[in-house]
Amino acid sequence: MYSRTNAPRPEPADPEPAQYPGQGKLVSASRRRFSYRRAPGWLKITGIVVGAALVAALGFGGYWAWRLQSNITTSALGAGGQRSEGPINDKTDRLQVLILGTDTRDGKNGDFGTADQSTGYGQSDVMMLLDISADNQDVNVVSFPRDLLVDVPTCTDQETGLEYPARRNAMINSAMAEAGIGCAVDTVNNVTGFEIDHFMMADFNSVKELSNTVGGVEVCVDSAVYDPDSGLRLPAGSSSVQGDQALAFLRTRYGFADGGDLGRIQAQQAFLGSLTRKLKDEGTLSDPQKVLGIADTVTRNLTVDKGLASIPALLTIADRLKNIDPAKVNFITVPTVPAANPNRLQLAEPAAGNLFAALMQSADLSGPAPAPDAPSSPAPQPEYDKALQPITVANGTSIVGRSNDIAAILAGTGFTNVTRIAAQPTDETVIYYGADFDDVAADLAAVFGLPPANVLAAPGVQGVQLYLGIDFTTGDQPTLPAPSTRDVVSQTAQDQKCQSVNTFR
Repeated sequence: MYSRTNAPRPEPADPEPAQYPGQGKLVSASRRRFSYRRAPGWLKITGIVVGAALVAALGFGGYWAWRLQSNITTSALGAGGQRSEGPINDKTDRLQVLILGTDTRDGKNGDFGTADQSTGYGQSDVMMLLDISADNQDVNVVSFPRDLLVDVPTCTDQETGLEYPARRNAMINSAMAEAGIGCAVDTVNNVTGFEIDHFMMADFNSVKELSNTVGGVEVCVDSAVYDPDSGLRLPAGSSSVQGDQALAFLRTRYGFADGGDLGRIQAQQAFLGSLTRKLKDEGTLSDPQKVLGIADTVTRNLTVDKGLASIPALLTIADRLKNIDPAKVNFITVPTVPAANPNRLQLAEPAAGNLFAALMQSADLSGPAPAPDAPSSPAPQPEYDKALQPITVANGTSIVGRSNDIAAILAGTGFTNVTRIAAQPTDETVIYYGADFDDVAADLAAVFGLPPANVLAAPGVQGVQLYLGIDFTTGDQPTLPAPSTRDVVSQTAQDQKCQSVNTFR
């Protein structure tokens, strides 16, 4: 009981000296406010349970941290390419991550090929650029076809120190085959003008295991499909795929569209969109047990750059993505056209340049494409006599006499050898050129402000033909549609698309 008198209490004794070095001073018995020995039984039990729980939680967390960390494999971010940007904050800055899928048959992937396919780093079977805006409101996933021809820069293997020379018109998926993943990163930087912040590379086995971990991913095909090469076999309509069938859905080259790589990319984008919806709708990213299972699966089959080589770094990426609206996840395929080799693709200009320029400015693609930069220096003079070049003006405008107006414009620039012919009406003005007249065609395109996409080789044309379209009925330049970067978005993660099955195989 507390004393109600005003008598002063005796001062407590000084704290006892330390019993052992580093202990500090012990509080004397007279200062103890509570004796655990005299505590009720229920409180003792509660304390034991709470203590045991804390120990278990610490042990559990430590085990998972050790396990996930030990799963991760790392590689260099680049292969000697120059970087001008400083370090970024993965939590708050705009972030670009190159997602790669390797076709190596090494290790656990031996079931998917032969021993001779297991050497080296493998080729990038999948190449997607994940672009996250600083405010986490916009996410773009830009796919690069594996058959795309690009210039691969000089690359140095960061493990062996071997340098590999630059290559022109090489398939983009071969960039990492010699010098490693960093060469793939440098190549995409070279093609796009970006400086990618991180990369993640997964193998065949990761798709199988991840699809099993999440309990299957829903996909859709417009008719029954069987592809003996990949093993894909699905009935018409929606199906849940996992394991081998999930991998077959992503790998099939001949099963969808026209049997080319673009059809496979559409299927891969649809798969990722469906996976995104599943994870969000089922609250997977808010369930610690499910997150641990997915993290364990992913990290066992993942190679990342050293900047992502920790669990907190990977969790930072996951945390930025977990609340993204699927309708704001844009899937984009880099604009391409067939190359001289019909089995290969090349960038379609100016569409590809407009896309990269728009992304350099902002991750939000809802606005118009940026205007092209003005030339920094005067165009060089042509190494030919303009007056001798055979130019044909084909009037497809439906306006009688329009070719006379255009011939006058050409004469004013020095092209006087002009023939005028009538032609069937067409919507768009195009320049066609024969062998050895590509330079003349390019100069005519500059005169009339035509983009490279409207300048086409045509072996049957003698000289250069300017085919006027309905877009060129007045003035000295055709009316070109304003480029819209939104047009390049093929689908979002919210869309549920059925893949068009290749029925001509």
